[in-house]
Amino acid sequence: MDSKVLDVLKDRVLELGPKPDADGPYRNFKLTRDADGVAWVLFDRAGSSANTLAADVMEEFGAIVSVLEGHPPAGIVIRSAKPSGFIAGADVNEFRGAADPTDVETAIGRAHAIIDRLEALKVPSVAVIHGFCLGGGLEVALACRTRIAIDNARFGFPEVMLGLHPGLGGTVRFTRLVNPMQAMTLMLTGKTIDARKAKSLGLVDAVTQERHVRKAVKDVIGGQLRHSRSGALNRLLNLGPVRGFLAPRMRKEVEKAAPQEHYPAPYALIDLWEKHGGSKAGMLAAEKRSFASLMVTSTAQNLIRVFFLREQMKKLAGGDNVVKHLHVIGAGAMGGDIAAWCAHQDIRVTLADMKPEPIAGAIKRAAVLYGKIMRKRTDIRDAHDRLMPDLEGEGVRNADLIIEAVPEKLELKQKVYAGIEPKMKPGAILATNTSSIPLQELRTTLQHPGRLVGVHFFNPVSRLQLVEVVSHDAADPQVLKEAMAFVGAIDRLPLPVKSSPGFLVNRALTPYMLEAMLMLDENIDKTVIDAAAEKFGMPMGPIELADQVGLDICLAVGDELRAKLGDLLPPPPEWLREKVAKGELGRKTGQGFYIWRDGKAEKGTASRSQITPEMIDRLVLPMSNVCVACLREGIVDDPDLVDGAMIFGTGYAPFRGGPLNYARSRGPENVAANLRELAQKFGVRFAPDAGWDTFK
Repeated sequence: MDSKVLDVLKDRVLELGPKPDADGPYRNFKLTRDADGVAWVLFDRAGSSANTLAADVMEEFGAIVSVLEGHPPAGIVIRSAKPSGFIAGADVNEFRGAADPTDVETAIGRAHAIIDRLEALKVPSVAVIHGFCLGGGLEVALACRTRIAIDNARFGFPEVMLGLHPGLGGTVRFTRLVNPMQAMTLMLTGKTIDARKAKSLGLVDAVTQERHVRKAVKDVIGGQLRHSRSGALNRLLNLGPVRGFLAPRMRKEVEKAAPQEHYPAPYALIDLWEKHGGSKAGMLAAEKRSFASLMVTSTAQNLIRVFFLREQMKKLAGGDNVVKHLHVIGAGAMGGDIAAWCAHQDIRVTLADMKPEPIAGAIKRAAVLYGKIMRKRTDIRDAHDRLMPDLEGEGVRNADLIIEAVPEKLELKQKVYAGIEPKMKPGAILATNTSSIPLQELRTTLQHPGRLVGVHFFNPVSRLQLVEVVSHDAADPQVLKEAMAFVGAIDRLPLPVKSSPGFLVNRALTPYMLEAMLMLDENIDKTVIDAAAEKFGMPMGPIELADQVGLDICLAVGDELRAKLGDLLPPPPEWLREKVAKGELGRKTGQGFYIWRDGKAEKGTASRSQITPEMIDRLVLPMSNVCVACLREGIVDDPDLVDGAMIFGTGYAPFRGGPLNYARSRGPENVAANLRELAQKFGVRFAPDAGWDTFK
């Protein structure tokens, strides 16, 4: 928002209510009346870069509503003084550790009462919205009679990501104002929409630019702005028989992505609408009870934990990014996708390879990606302009950062370094995307080993948020700092790890996939193996994941880690080598363990009756075991970061809070005992790490 506009808003001088000091009576708001008698409520939460709704904020907002009730103005305008947006939602800190649903319902009831009083005010009320308007912020806006969006506004209900649904009346007001099928879809997915889409849905009454806000407000107060109103179709879709017909279909769609046993919130939302959508008062009361019940579930508390893990990892990025030009060597599946993602994130990228065909393939994949994630044609054009084919590799001379993404062969990587190091400009960073080779080995031939760092992305680059930033004993601390900042600048989560075989994520993930291959040798069907992992909560099973990563990469990593870790890992089976030799590499070749069409594996339906608890333990407990070992060895020094890395780098069941959090919930002694039983039955690879003796 324009700083001059903020100054005008903050400097309105005619206060409503008492004014005991120069800053006014409120800590988080400024309440003023303009020359037309319109009250302006300016939300500016103290000590925060974004407006969020906490108990003390709501109490203060309630006091403002009392003033407005006692001294009705000509109209009310609610807006934000924060450049980031209107209201980003609830203060999630207040959700942590909730254990008593009665206490939660009491607290949410107080906030409900304030929102209800705002809605009941007898004068025109307007929410003027810029930037993010999410969750509880959107529920405040819905309680106003009119919503005016600045053209940069975005709207959404992300509560489902925390294992919850809207809790301040949003389930009721949203499904009554907007087509309930569209409203439910937005609440069930947590997706956001822009101002134009919000206008087309009837969520906002007008979209304007900042300079026209005052005129738009005058039009509202004067009755000249036409309001969005719920139509006959909306009322029809909210009828009981129609809700009863539509709700089961919603459940079937949700089941495809979120089983009820793991993620109860979407189903609770559907139940709420189906059973109570015909009565506003009834649904408001039921919403409070449902929200409170969800808040104390392990799913919600673990997903809230994941929210804070993400925030913790974002902060690791630290200072300003100095990388303006990135040069990527290797245009294969990883290198090409890294280049495409970074160009999307406003980095100038040159992409080099020995042959033109891989570069052409990478550009083609980039076009598909941009078409999915970017809305404006001009933005797509600009991203393509930043992604430059560089068959001669001349970009290395001017690059601030060079990322090597060639196959996992030590000699090949060192040959690449020998060719580019003399051409690199002073201060440039040399990064490797190696997934398993220790940097102590890679750096041995470098003239300046201090500027080598690992910057390890995960596949698919556009979806997995984690990037391991790998240090070694000769690394320059400033290089590591700049690499962390670069990762943050491209909207990824950096994890500092010490160089070791497989680092953290691949070391933990490899036994998961190799154990699945041993199960295949035991004649367990691949679909059953994958279904066992999915029943635990993994986003995909280990067989499908191996295909997704690439069987050649799985084999190379397995061999590398087996050579370093010995009997802690089983050897990759010989038939895996045969598949790789035949070119059956998985998704990228259309054939691996599964046949792949249009980017999806043809899996069929697995028989879940064949899944046993032992099968699940064989897959998932080794991951917890490796994570404890990495913590003990100091590869990562914070157990929370270990959990965050596994969630954001592999998709490890978020509702379980990570492999270490899962071990805590199950009991470390129980996990170690089960590992010992598996070791007696299947071999030393299951032997519990010494770290279990001290893990808490």
